[in-house]
Amino acid sequence: MTIKGKAYIVGAFEHPTRKAEDKSLPQLHAECAKGALADAGLTKDDIDGYFCAGDAPGFGGLNLCDYMGLKVRHIDSTETGGSSYQLHVSHAAQAIAAGKCNIALITLAGRPRTERQAIGTPARVPHTHILAPDTPFESPYGFTTPNQYAMGAMRHMHEYGTTSEQLAWIKVAASHHAQHNPDAMLPNVVTVEDVLNSPMVADPLHRLDCCVISDGGGALIVTRPEIARTLKRPLVSVIGAGEAIKHTNCGDIDLTYTGAVWSGPIAFAEAGVKPSDIKYASIYDSFTITVLMQLEDLGFCKKGEGGKFVADGNLISGVGKLPFNTDGGGLCNNPPANRGGITKIIECVRQLRGEAHPAVQVPNCDLALAQGTGGLLSTRHGSGTLIMERV
Repeated sequence: MTIKGKAYIVGAFEHPTRKAEDKSLPQLHAECAKGALADAGLTKDDIDGYFCAGDAPGFGGLNLCDYMGLKVRHIDSTETGGSSYQLHVSHAAQAIAAGKCNIALITLAGRPRTERQAIGTPARVPHTHILAPDTPFESPYGFTTPNQYAMGAMRHMHEYGTTSEQLAWIKVAASHHAQHNPDAMLPNVVTVEDVLNSPMVADPLHRLDCCVISDGGGALIVTRPEIARTLKRPLVSVIGAGEAIKHTNCGDIDLTYTGAVWSGPIAFAEAGVKPSDIKYASIYDSFTITVLMQLEDLGFCKKGEGGKFVADGNLISGVGKLPFNTDGGGLCNNPPANRGGITKIIECVRQLRGEAHPAVQVPNCDLALAQGTGGLLSTRHGSGTLIMERV
């Protein structure tokens, strides 16, 4: 089922908090939902579809619908880590096109900063993951999130000559955008030298190659085109989506590419556009290497040329060829719950509406892409690509 033009994003909200010591997880979800509904000009009683992922407490959608007083006829708790929210928008559009719901709410929330979940610490193994097939084979080695991405970075450097200086340019670009975001955790502009001089976390990734850790959340409202046209908001149409999973393939794995190599072409084909048509890109940025590899896999440059593509400010709005993450992204602003996929969509909506900060607003932005990655780059991860158009 094609979703092109069959659903519009009418509400978007990013929670302003970056440390939520005084808020529960359900409260954050509810506040994000309230913000998105207000943005759309709707009420909770208008919602008849609800989408959430593994950040939702308890039984996910079941508990949160109860907490927020939602009466829905369609529910989806798809979980692919940070890419879940690209999939949720796609699934909401499919459900709307199939007549399963008319107005869908998508929420994300988390408190990793309050709970002191540092990105360099060993991966936790919650009870829900004890039966995962990979756990007995991987957890005894005490792997961490950074070293799972560092292996991909090191291999990319070996294969293509990518340098730490080139990776640093991604952080530099994000920081140029974050300076205009009053909610950004790291609002100061940094240089390539600043990134290279920051402590090594997992060779070759430095501290400033890593995303920030933040509490917070976000929400989106997706609805039928005919309903969207009755609301007093700029029209943002979902025109293409792709989803994929990359895994270890029993050890036969190439660490130099991501699942975007599959999800991207699906989304572009459905949208009927090319990478060169995209005016703005929100790219999942858990680490600088994550951005570089996804840009290659999405077709913005050839494989192995990502280092050259991101260098010299090419990702900075108003300067480079492809403005990216104009809110500062996960590298400088906010990856709520360590799942920055939803904020990637939210900033696309801002750009397409012309509501981004004036210093970073892309002129005549009529076509945007949001890319999400969830999981671990060097083992298994989900990938979601979403293409949106201003109508």
